[in-house]
Amino acid sequence: MDSEDETRSMDVDIAAFSPIEKGKGRAVGQPLDDEMLPWVEKYRPVTLDDVVSHKDITTTIEKFIDKNRLPHLLFYGPPGTGKTSTILAVARRIYGPEYRKQILELNASDDRGIDVVREQIKQFAETRTLFARGFKLIILDEADMMTQQAQAALRRVIEQYTKNVRFCIICNYVNKIAPAIQSRCTRFRFSPLPIVEVEKRIGTVIEAEHVKLTEDGKKALLKLSKGDMRRALNVLQACHAAYDSVGETEIYNCTGNPHPSDIENIVNSMLSDEFTTSYQMISTMKTERGLALQDLISGAYEYIETIEFKPQARIYLLDYLATTEHRLSAGASEKIQLSAMLGAFKNAVELSAR
Repeated sequence: MDSEDETRSMDVDIAAFSPIEKGKGRAVGQPLDDEMLPWVEKYRPVTLDDVVSHKDITTTIEKFIDKNRLPHLLFYGPPGTGKTSTILAVARRIYGPEYRKQILELNASDDRGIDVVREQIKQFAETRTLFARGFKLIILDEADMMTQQAQAALRRVIEQYTKNVRFCIICNYVNKIAPAIQSRCTRFRFSPLPIVEVEKRIGTVIEAEHVKLTEDGKKALLKLSKGDMRRALNVLQACHAAYDSVGETEIYNCTGNPHPSDIENIVNSMLSDEFTTSYQMISTMKTERGLALQDLISGAYEYIETIEFKPQARIYLLDYLATTEHRLSAGASEKIQLSAMLGAFKNAVELSAR
């Protein structure tokens, strides 16, 4: 093969492996544009006014900023309620568009043992801001994952460098944060978002993205979100990608949750059918629909609320469902626990009949 042919074959090889995404015309490593972002990031609040609900918290923090008296902050509450979004909006409000240069953001995915506190956090905290007045901001997301030793070291850093830096500690469970750190911060609890507020924000996204969502689909989405905005947007985006029109069935299929009608059939079968018939029906349904017993217990618990039971039968049944769920979490066999749950329902029927 002469040199010209060799060069041509090399060109073909390079073209075959060049890092351009098919149909996108974008080299790997280039920043994503808005169209390619997950909706959770695309519709993340930019200002404090955009933060859904929690007006009392955002108003208080705005007053702190206006008076230039921002304390160390501790945000806690369930996921998807706006904790990280709020502190990033605060950072934008204080530092403007170049806010990333003034903050150090560490997540649970980063190593945050005692060495990181002693080196990275301490180094950022002890350096003054050049050509900028005021303090810098350190955001520790999912801080309940930090070890006790790291938290003890962090307490000392918070004490020493208050002149230069403010800390915002974000966690899901406040009881996992050392009391010494809690006492040095102003605490704000982010409760699950009201369904009305989630519905408003989802409505904006549906309009902007032209999602075909039916009314029963919206109800199912809001029910499954349980006040978690991140979950609602992720489920909506997944369903929009998978189906042209999104209804109740599509929402349940996409998330893998059992459909309410399936739960109704299963509970009614456990209450009225003969043991073997009921067991076989549930086993078949579990296999066909790919359902886990854990999900069936959660669904059965909600459905039981709508059924008339004598108090002693209801107490017995709820206690047994809790025990079964605990056994499953400890690694018990699904088959045996399904039989046990069936037996509990039969006993509850007998207790109600007395």
